[in-house]
Amino acid sequence: MNYEKVPLSAGLYFVGVPIGTARDITLRALDVLASADVLAAEDTRSLRRLMDIHGVPLGSRRIIAMHDHSGTGVTGRLVEDIRSGRSVAYASEAGMPLIADPGFELARAVAAADLPLTCAPGPSALPTALALGGLPTDAFFFAGFLPNATAARKSALETLREVPGTLVFYESPKRLGAMLRDAAEVLGPDRQAAVCRELTKKFEEVQRETLENLADRHAAHPARGEIVVLIDRLRSDTVKEIDLETELRKALGDMSMRDAVDMVSQAHALPRRKVYQAALALGKDDG
Repeated sequence: MNYEKVPLSAGLYFVGVPIGTARDITLRALDVLASADVLAAEDTRSLRRLMDIHGVPLGSRRIIAMHDHSGTGVTGRLVEDIRSGRSVAYASEAGMPLIADPGFELARAVAAADLPLTCAPGPSALPTALALGGLPTDAFFFAGFLPNATAARKSALETLREVPGTLVFYESPKRLGAMLRDAAEVLGPDRQAAVCRELTKKFEEVQRETLENLADRHAAHPARGEIVVLIDRLRSDTVKEIDLETELRKALGDMSMRDAVDMVSQAHALPRRKVYQAALALGKDDG
């Protein structure tokens, strides 16, 4: 038995659940699912199946459906459950609630009522893709799902052109080819990108190429499964030596040489050795 029934005080407990492999769940998440007075889920069948896999009994409880189309009635009922002293656990269909998944309205309502809420964190496709994508992770911007219509999608991409970090999107496999084509047109065909598919599942795959190459690939061979797209930040073709010196001086004001070199080399996609030599040269000049 992997769970323990533990006393839970009244409040809302967001529960992170696996994005694929069922064993990617924390022991604390199982404890909360086993112990909460009230269970709510984006997809009741998915949560029931996950609990069955891990042997967590439902007992006399039933799982309340709460998703984007539930309306305010369900949210109000859960808030009243908490107000009356019950513990309420909420899980999305997969991953973390609120990360391109329902839960925000419930969180806002509980906070507005000045009632306790906390989280038993778990997997998310967002950090999993960043870990596997091969693009810088020192700064990133999660944009969720882009609009369906081409004009609206291009407009949204245009606003993200100069974000100083890796761009992260969730995407439908049916729209992936069109999204990559528009991204190549708006952001530039040579931007490095990664398409991460079916993360943690049997057919997990990460494709790392330019936006143009990825667009061509998926125009000819549509993808299947859950998709995360990473796109590198805007970079100039070359970094002038004076720019490199300025960046290093700024970083060295707050960091050790090692950390400053790592940050500047990652931020500008420069060989670490080149940046390290520039940092050494700065030290000699200052001396």
